[in-house]
Amino acid sequence: MMSKQARKLRLPVLAEGSEHLVMGHLMRRNILTYQAPRNYEGYDLICTHPDLKRDKASEGFTNLLRVQVKSRYPTDHGWVFPVKEEKLDDFDFLIAVFLNIGNFLTGDKEGSTGYKQTEFYTFTRDFIKEHHNSSSTWHKVPLREMVDEIQEFRDEKGFELIAEKLGIPPLIRSNWAIDK
Repeated sequence: MMSKQARKLRLPVLAEGSEHLVMGHLMRRNILTYQAPRNYEGYDLICTHPDLKRDKASEGFTNLLRVQVKSRYPTDHGWVFPVKEEKLDDFDFLIAVFLNIGNFLTGDKEGSTGYKQTEFYTFTRDFIKEHHNSSSTWHKVPLREMVDEIQEFRDEKGFELIAEKLGIPPLIRSNWAIDK
């Protein structure tokens, strides 16, 4: 019989890919996004306004945001992800990426069923602090009881929170200079 540790599936490419997926979606929203130094605990991405010459702080906006990316690969992820309590002040936003590549925790557990579209949820640091559970050794943020309420943070609606904090206007023609 295999031990529980031997059955644990490790997919480091998926975790790395999740950061790149988030970067692509943020840049698609015209949010200039850089990867933080590898293996830096606390945040994974750095976001700023695409016009680096513009001082947004003088207008009440933030010039720089730190984003932590947490990914879960199974579709039957249980609506929970880990966050170390001592890292709660190290990021401004946390984006939970539910890759939904198959069912690994319920049913046949082999992953050949359950594939769904990837989901992104963008949460503020205050939201994460409010819902963080540090009572177990696996510090986590459980979302199972609030799946309906967190839909306002899903996909583009969540990315918009970051754009608003940086003062990046919506991507409509009248908001941006047109080169002739």
